[in-house]
Amino acid sequence: MERVTAVFEANGLVVAFAVVGALMLVSAWLSKRLTRGRLQGSAIAILLGLVLAYWGGSVSGGEHGLSDFAALSGLGLMGGAMLRDFAIVSTAYGVDLREIKRAGLMGGLSILLGVLVSFVVGAVVASLFGYTDAASMATIGAGAATYIVGPVTGTAVGASSDVIALSVAAGLVKSVVVMIGTPLVAPLIGLNNPKSAMAFGGLLGTTSGVAGGLAATDKRLVPYGAMTATFYTGVGCLLGPSLLYVTLGAIVGG
Repeated sequence: MERVTAVFEANGLVVAFAVVGALMLVSAWLSKRLTRGRLQGSAIAILLGLVLAYWGGSVSGGEHGLSDFAALSGLGLMGGAMLRDFAIVSTAYGVDLREIKRAGLMGGLSILLGVLVSFVVGAVVASLFGYTDAASMATIGAGAATYIVGPVTGTAVGASSDVIALSVAAGLVKSVVVMIGTPLVAPLIGLNNPKSAMAFGGLLGTTSGVAGGLAATDKRLVPYGAMTATFYTGVGCLLGPSLLYVTLGAIVGG
């Protein structure tokens, strides 16, 4: 057993790909047998991954889910920021420029509207829970946009570490909800073409959530949703600690 564990540790990333591949196979089987394909295997895999991550963290007493086990430490690299961002950027190669042009003004407006609505809702919820200073409200509001925009804004405006942590938590919850909910609501909102996928990504903005949700809906839509969601993050990082923070400070008085 020690020899097997040593081999797993020495080939952590390979083991991580094997584990995720096995999880995808199980999820595809469950999708076919239990839901007759109505719930995509990717969505089931996301749910199972979250359950396993929680179980791994609980059993090991760590903070990184299954990767806290030495034999599965490669999951930490596979699920880390480097490969995540690489996967997001690589989706741009699947984009058809003709479809982008068709989105036109609607795509740009969806990004601005998505950032503003998320920021306002997050700031209002923050105030209801007693965070009434501009820095805290702006940080949590930015976190409601994405878990990347929250820390960027919080650091820039001098928010406390606790508030920044809350902003990350808000963004993570949003990401998970979007991942799981997208394939369920897609038929109801007409999310079945590149144009609607770009609007969807622009409105919700959480790149990992949108990419995962669209993968569970129709993998051909992933590049379009991920593209506008990525722009959403950039716009949020630009407006959060500047225009939105200044405006919020003028309203609440500092």
